Formats: sequence, structure tokens, C-alpha cells
Amino acid sequence: MGRTYIMGKCGRTIRGRETGLNLPNVLTLCRFALIPVYIAFFSAHRYKTAFMIVLLAGATDILDGYLARKRGQITQLGIMLDTLADKCMVLTVIISLLLSGKIPWQAAAAMLVRDAGMIIGSAFFHLRGKRTVPANSLGKMTTVLFYIAFLFLFFEFSYAVTFLWFAIGVSFIASIIYIILFFTMNKRADVTG
Repeated sequence: MGRTYIMGKCGRTIRGRETGLNLPNVLTLCRFALIPVYIAFFSAHRYKTAFMIVLLAGATDILDGYLARKRGQITQLGIMLDTLADKCMVLTVIISLLLSGKIPWQAAAAMLVRDAGMIIGSAFFHLRGKRTVPANSLGKMTTVLFYIAFLFLFFEFSYAVTFLWFAIGVSFIASIIYIILFFTMNKRADVTG
């Protein structure tokens, strides 16, 4: 079993007791399970149902974060899995929208490069024992913007692609801030640790 870390109100990480999977982490794992369900509905051209699956995934994202904070069950494993589940769902939606011709390849490439880089970087540094930065308000706002863009794309609004590019721009700003916070936090931990 992995070591559990509880995040303090000031953002400090406090070493806690050894535990198994908690409810927030189980909800996060459910988001991974929803990915093949989404693919099945999208492949069957049941786009509205597929979008409802995306919304369900978003709801579990909100719920697991709320429960983790309320119960004091924020863990390093949970932080990493939460980010990974978000990215995997978004990447799946991007690829499906690209293959169906609903978004241009340039937008898909920008999103894929950004999200794949975040996934690979997070996994690499997690395996090296580095601390993961919890999702911040800008990161969560980016996720919300992508969900709105997906709504516009699934229902074929005329300005859907323009709004998608706006969400992509915000996502790159969020990534830069995340990288700065990551290196600042781990540098401070190395000095104090």
C-alpha cells in the first residue's frame, strides 16, 4: 500500500497513516472506466449520450475533489490519478472529435501535445518521488472551458471551434503556471527536506 499524504490548509504536505484506496480515489478510478463507455456510444453515433457520459465524468471529478477535502483524504496518489483521469478523458474526446471531423487537426494537435506532455511529465516525476501540485482554480477552470467547448462541438454550434481555441489558450497558460508551481514546491521541499 502506498503512503498517504494529507494536504494542510496552507498547502503543506503532512505525512499520514498507511491506507488503502479511499472513496475519492475510487470515484477517480470510475472516470477511467467511463472512457470505454464513452467510446462505445460515440462510435455508435449516439453523440448526445456520449456527451452525457462526458458530463458524468465531470460530475465525478467535482464529487471526488469535494469528498477528498471534506474527509481530509487528499493523497499524493489521488492528486496524480485525478489529473491523469481528467487528461485521459479529454484526450479520448479530442481524438474522437478529430476522427469524426468535428475539430481541425491543428486544434487536436495542440491539445494532444499539451495533455500528453502533462501526463508523461506527471508520471515521470511521480515515479521519481516528486510531489504533485494539486489542481488549482485555473486548472479547474480550464477543464470547465473544455467541457463547454465539447458541448458546443457535440451540438454543432457555429462558434464551437473558436471557443475551443480560447480554451486551448487558457490551458497553455494554466500549464505554465503549473510547471512553475511544481518546480517551486519541489525545490522548497528539497531545501527543507
